Amino acid sequence: MAFTPATACCKPSLLLAPRASSSSSSRARAQPLLCTPSTSTFRGLRAPPVTAPRWRRPATSTAIVCGKVSKGSVPPNFTLKDQNGKPVSLNKFKGKPVVVYFYPADETPGCTKQACAFRDSYEKFKKAGAEVIGISGDDTSSHKSFAQKYKLPFTLLSDEGNKVRKEWGVPGDLFGTLPGRQTYVLDKNGVVQYIYNNQFQPEKHIGETLRILQGL
Repeated sequence: MAFTPATACCKPSLLLAPRASSSSSSRARAQPLLCTPSTSTFRGLRAPPVTAPRWRRPATSTAIVCGKVSKGSVPPNFTLKDQNGKPVSLNKFKGKPVVVYFYPADETPGCTKQACAFRDSYEKFKKAGAEVIGISGDDTSSHKSFAQKYKLPFTLLSDEGNKVRKEWGVPGDLFGTLPGRQTYVLDKNGVVQYIYNNQFQPEKHIGETLRILQGL
């Protein structure tokens, strides 16, 4: 009897493709998921594109006031009353150097030291052709008493409400609880040539400003 192969009765179109071995299937399942989107329909669903997180600008703090008047700028003009109640404008001093110093308050220890140091060096400022103007939030009567008590020969202006201080952007100290102590040196054209800030060494303002004035 002749032997007939089993495959002789099968049509080629009905042959099934061989299944992958269990070991190869497990290896396929162990492959890591790609982060890049797939373009092949044989790899399953299309993965969404991965985007990097956007950088966001940090929120700006409003607790610190930055100076609006800077070196090389022309500060805004102002008109304030002096210790005698007379209105004084910054433009009045154009044509000569001006030292404008903001201080916290009359009769405080540091401000008294600073005012007296300006007084003791006032002749040097005059020799340099400069005017000295002190500004604080005290009223005119307080300025008059302060100037008379310490024989201050220069102008003190009353900035009640600290309007000019805010316009010039004078920074405060101790997280804004204490008005700042800042000195500006303006040349004869009204341009700021120097800014000095030192709350706790008020006498240094005088030496620094004189040094700048002598170089103008």
